[in-house]
Amino acid sequence: MSSYCHGSFKNTLSSFLQDDQGLPFRSVLPEQQIEKLCAEEGVCFGQGKDDVYTPAVTLWAWLCQCLSASKSCVAAVARVIVLRVAMGLPPCSAATGAFCKARAKLPERLLERLTLLCGEALEDQAPDCWRWKSRRVILADGVECSMPDTPENQQAYPQSGTQQPGLGFPLIRLVVLLCFATAAVVGCAMGPHKGKETGETALFRQLLGQVRKEDVVVADRYYCSYFLVALLLLCGADVAFRLHQRRHYDFRRGKRLGKGDHVVTWHKPERPEWMDEETYAAIPDTLEMREVRVQVSQPGYRTRQIIVATSLKDATVYSKKEIAELYHHRWHVELDIRAIKQTLQMDILSCQTPEMVRKEVWMHLLGYNLVRAVMAQAARKKRAKPREVSFAGAVQTVNAFRWLLLLVEDQRLAMAAEALLVAVGTHKVGDRPGRCEPREKKRRPKSYPRLMKPRTQRRAELLGKSA
Repeated sequence: MSSYCHGSFKNTLSSFLQDDQGLPFRSVLPEQQIEKLCAEEGVCFGQGKDDVYTPAVTLWAWLCQCLSASKSCVAAVARVIVLRVAMGLPPCSAATGAFCKARAKLPERLLERLTLLCGEALEDQAPDCWRWKSRRVILADGVECSMPDTPENQQAYPQSGTQQPGLGFPLIRLVVLLCFATAAVVGCAMGPHKGKETGETALFRQLLGQVRKEDVVVADRYYCSYFLVALLLLCGADVAFRLHQRRHYDFRRGKRLGKGDHVVTWHKPERPEWMDEETYAAIPDTLEMREVRVQVSQPGYRTRQIIVATSLKDATVYSKKEIAELYHHRWHVELDIRAIKQTLQMDILSCQTPEMVRKEVWMHLLGYNLVRAVMAQAARKKRAKPREVSFAGAVQTVNAFRWLLLLVEDQRLAMAAEALLVAVGTHKVGDRPGRCEPREKKRRPKSYPRLMKPRTQRRAELLGKSA
């Protein structure tokens, strides 16, 4: 056990069942792979005999911090103290300075590569029965998170322009790629929430390298532009987007495939400012696109009709009903983002500098992918699908089993792993087709007046009045 505290990654991810080859999935993040990436990224600290925060311990402590309800650095250091005492090692200092410095030494690129490696490996092991027509479906969407109001954060990620200086919080925009089969994150781009080339489509273009040949990319109408569709087709992928509201459709035109189903020709617009001439020349002058009208008859739904634009033109292989089902899967990305923002509490980040904010995002996504790996293992044993298992229940169960899996003897590890998977698989998501819930709250939280001046100025006013 002491080798763990002096540089070994073997037990760092043991609470995510990444060191037991007898489970349904191979390890999605092997110890050797982590060591290789650390060497490639030049990670070399905590090498002394008495050093506490080695890369392995720092990674473990930060993962626990991101997945726990108590996210403070004080709580993170307390977990390290408990770990050392449980292993028969002397306790380290309860001060947080050493831990914070160690976190800063983990390169952002390392955390990104670990996250994407984990997500890709998990999705690659998904059986065809979890996929849509045996194809990898990528769900794309954007999300915004806030962070502490420091000068560094404000400069890199400005607050909303509708708020006065000192009254808002810096905002970072993320565009994430999630897989339909396992809900794993396989891509993420970050940028300010406002400014030139900071929109969701601009960030999405940074992720084209993560899209594979034969993928099917599904997204809402904001992504349905000629150039984005063309770029994805050049990558060898297919698309299924809701038709943009500014694009006209007429089912009396084009090649008719059925009622509310036809193939039409889109013509290339003029070159946008963000695109270079070479790329523009490589894009075809026309695109043959299939448009499918989907009727939504479920009571409580806001939209009664949806037009889906897709490059899956063969109606004998992809029926109208299957295209409608494919786009309906897009809603899962909303649920996955909600799991990241609310269950993992990533909606409000805590780091004080832009670089550490980005690292914090990657650590949350890495923890998310590792939990998804446990859920996939549990689903495989239960002969279910990962999306039938509760993410919140999985996080709570993994946190409860953390110490047992770290400290149990090798001969009892298989029993503990089996118990974890059974517990995770027990917490299933209810079958609620067509669920409709009002966007209203019953419980009234305590209400305080809004802060309309910078906090330092308002505090000075209050002190002045009380004097």
